[in-house]
Amino acid sequence: MKKSRWIAGVLAVLLSFVVVTAVYAFKYQVKWGDTVWGLSRTYGTTVQAITDANQLADPNLILVGQILEIPVEATNPPPVTPPPVVTPLPPEGTVLYVVRWGDTLSSLARRFNTTVYAIQQYNYIPNPNLIYPGQQLLIPVGDNPPVVTPPPVTPPPGVTPTPIPPTPPPVNNTQLGGQSFNMDNKTNMERAGMTWLKIQYKWTAGDSPDILKAKIEEAHNNGFKILVSVTGKQAYPPANGIDFNSFVIFMAGLARLNPDAIEIWNEENIDFEWPAGQISPYSYVNSMLAPSYNAIKAVNPNITVISGALAPTGFDNGTNAWSDARYLDGMRAAGAASYMDCIGMHYNVGATSPYAASGHPADAGDRHYTWYYTSMLDVYYSKFYGTRPVCVTELGYLSPEGYDGLPDTFWWAANTTVADQALWLGQAVEISINRSVPLVIIYNVDFIKYEPDGDPQAGYAIMRPDGSCPACDTLGAAMGK
Repeated sequence: MKKSRWIAGVLAVLLSFVVVTAVYAFKYQVKWGDTVWGLSRTYGTTVQAITDANQLADPNLILVGQILEIPVEATNPPPVTPPPVVTPLPPEGTVLYVVRWGDTLSSLARRFNTTVYAIQQYNYIPNPNLIYPGQQLLIPVGDNPPVVTPPPVTPPPGVTPTPIPPTPPPVNNTQLGGQSFNMDNKTNMERAGMTWLKIQYKWTAGDSPDILKAKIEEAHNNGFKILVSVTGKQAYPPANGIDFNSFVIFMAGLARLNPDAIEIWNEENIDFEWPAGQISPYSYVNSMLAPSYNAIKAVNPNITVISGALAPTGFDNGTNAWSDARYLDGMRAAGAASYMDCIGMHYNVGATSPYAASGHPADAGDRHYTWYYTSMLDVYYSKFYGTRPVCVTELGYLSPEGYDGLPDTFWWAANTTVADQALWLGQAVEISINRSVPLVIIYNVDFIKYEPDGDPQAGYAIMRPDGSCPACDTLGAAMGK
């Protein structure tokens, strides 16, 4: 009994010295550049307190526009009073959208039935390839989206505003080349602004890379860089029909010949190039791309390694073909970004201006991104979250003009004229320059094979049957020649 009174007395004395600290919280809207750690320093609290108050699963992940409760002590008020959080209604003719992981301007344009250009202009986005999760965008919708008027800027008293210079034209870091068998048409290639030659070699196990030595030297002796694309010689290879070890040995030998870039295989998402039933991005990355990359870089780290460009297709039955979109997802999951300098892309099914987002002859309410150049660039770039650039190793428009007939499967190109081909190739290069695509290869320069019932390669050639090359002029103009 006495002991309990003594304990009570001690507690009473101790409690008389306790200072009760009140804690309150205020609302804060996250801005670009904010971190939980930074907010804890600014407002005199802790990362843990903010994390607990907002039940954050990951304190390293907060989004622009997110509302946070900031707990602070009454004895340590924040240095500034945060403004009230106001969420204005979006202007008439727009919707407010918060960017999520995986979004692109192209996908948003399709979703809201508008254009990439309209979203870009309305939100003052300088790089249409760069949006980030949590970013708030106003999406212009409807038949008459609102006209954008930049808000006025009033300088402080006594400050003379510095005039804003006009937006400079994009810096052209894009290099242009053409696919051919040799340098016989060097003059026209230079007229088109080309500085690269692409050749494709169809490989068989046991081949010596020395067979390519003369081609590589020919390009270099003419002042051109060279991209060597290596794929299999056998069409529709059988199960287990690719000798990966022999291929990697060939890659190391090829690297010793010092080409400027090597493309690892071709359209490996279809059974024409890869064994049916064994099409797999994991097999491609682990058995071919990664060991080839390591072998090439061990010999010459300056050689650019490009992943094999995929067949642009939405057809996907898991046996004879994978869609290029699903295949790219698999490549990313398999770690392909660590084993390539550039993502290979083929664009060869266009039948409209590359600036268009609709109107392809095959577009009957079932629009596919591979028909449109800008949307295809968006898809390929976004699949690796912008960590690797896209190299267009085949850019071609098929025109049957000057030839008899057109294979049934290429019916969509029936109305593409040579003038269209020239105009659209020039426009596609303009877009590539604006998107900082490092390398564009025109498919093709001077092929003469044309099979009305099979492969109309010559219909893609920029050098036409009459010896003219209208696209040489449009391409040269786009490249500043």
